[in-house]
Amino acid sequence: MSIVIKGARPYGEGEPVDVLIEDGVIAAIGEVNVPEGAEVVDAKGQVLLPGFVDLHTHLREPGREDTETIDSGSAAAALGGYTAVFAMANTDPVADNSLVTDHVWRRGQEVGLVDVHPVGAVTVGLKGEKLAELGTMAKGTAAVRVFSDDGVCVADPLLMRRALEYSTALDAVIAQHAEEPRLTVGAQAHEGEQASRLGYPGWPASAEESIVARDCLLALHANARLHVCHVSTSGTVDVLRWAKERGTKVSAEVTPHHLLLTDDRLETYDPVNKVNPPLRTGGDAEKLRAALAEGVVDCVATDHAPHAPQDKDTEWAAARPGMLGLQTALSVVVETMVKTGLLDWRGVARVMSERPAEVGNLAGHGRPIEAGEPANLTLVDPDAEWTVRGAELASIAANTPYEGMRLPGVVTATLLRGRITAREGKIC
Repeated sequence: MSIVIKGARPYGEGEPVDVLIEDGVIAAIGEVNVPEGAEVVDAKGQVLLPGFVDLHTHLREPGREDTETIDSGSAAAALGGYTAVFAMANTDPVADNSLVTDHVWRRGQEVGLVDVHPVGAVTVGLKGEKLAELGTMAKGTAAVRVFSDDGVCVADPLLMRRALEYSTALDAVIAQHAEEPRLTVGAQAHEGEQASRLGYPGWPASAEESIVARDCLLALHANARLHVCHVSTSGTVDVLRWAKERGTKVSAEVTPHHLLLTDDRLETYDPVNKVNPPLRTGGDAEKLRAALAEGVVDCVATDHAPHAPQDKDTEWAAARPGMLGLQTALSVVVETMVKTGLLDWRGVARVMSERPAEVGNLAGHGRPIEAGEPANLTLVDPDAEWTVRGAELASIAANTPYEGMRLPGVVTATLLRGRITAREGKIC
């Protein structure tokens, strides 16, 4: 099957060109003849990027299919411009063995909208007591290369050290949910002026920063790869910079909501704004944006976390933390990073595709837009805007913090290995 994308601007640069795709691979770029029977996508000068990769997605299957499934989550991902996502292990049952991780992989392949890569748990049952079957999961059909207890921290330093050491033999990365649990007992919001004034128990920045510092030292001594999930504080940025200067193999992600939203949102007492780690201050958000542009923070990851109404539409303390992110991620990055001049479109490709693919060991994603490369691509209209409506998103859940917001940047087509998976806001 042949597809011709006519009049696209790779990385938003130069004059529009045509892109010929044959058998899932970019065959030619420039002025191309349209093969007989080829499908034509008129890009009209829109920006062509490598397909996005999300290192941090909660698809809820198995166990909570009332909030999200691999079908619905894959649809949301494709509509958001993603060609690969990493599904976190905090499912029911927990993805702490190859039976579960291989099932998630197979389900993703059956749906076929994005490549769904299961993340294996670091510890059995996410309980932080003993290591899960890392080697078995790595050798399984899913070939797991990212392990995380996300949702809870691997708080035991000896267990974390062993996980890091073991991961080196698997060419894997340990992704840490950095939260010292003894510092966040009962915490509900960022420890600061807003929480004090509104009566929320505070969540100190040091709970995150202390674990990041500890784990960077452990990773350095083990010569292992560490990935820090959802960085949220200025202090964590400083620790990451220090660790990278020392040669630590550490990477880090920031969520779209931590780039845009702050703890000012707590004024409404609306649990849609409750997330883990919590929304921080404007100063934290500003430093996170600068760190992402600089490369101290490597990439954007959504931490897409759908919740059922009974788990979210309740009093603040009882509400589950988390918010949707797959279909809004690009627009938030455009709003916070592109419109402000912090990133150009090559920068967007770096933080949303290239670096996350490298961290996740994905050889076929995040590749250059060149002849001979896999046609995992995303077409973006940089001038279009859209209004976010949770009920209209592809996810089963609707807990978006951007409800009613007008955001820039619209994904108009997504291609997975040369097959159109989403186009003009609809799944193909």
